[in-house]
Amino acid sequence: MISKETIEKALEFRDQRDWKQFHNAKDLAISLCLEASELLEIYQWSADDLYCKEKIAKVAEELADVLMYSIDIADAYGLDMDEIILAKLKRNAEKYPVSKSYGSKAKYSELKLQAKEKEGRG
Repeated sequence: MISKETIEKALEFRDQRDWKQFHNAKDLAISLCLEASELLEIYQWSADDLYCKEKIAKVAEELADVLMYSIDIADAYGLDMDEIILAKLKRNAEKYPVSKSYGSKAKYSELKLQAKEKEGRG
């Protein structure tokens, strides 16, 4: 989890440079996607190296950019990051109960279909 102190430092960095004036939700979302693309680019053409261990410093740098833009978007909407993450985890727990999703990469809609098929056979 990102600490409140780290979030405050990221916002302070932005505010010291008077960048909040440029931080509307649309541009922040675009910037977040661009940074996520830079993170993804690290893995491009990595063949069998699925973790790119030799590039972990670059992964950390790009991931930090993604997280900082996430902080800025949450701030733009007045959202508490702990609250929204915990709420999303609760919704995901309902969609992906351990009894149906453990060890499965199936999407929740596929899990529902699988459960219906089992009921039909049972």
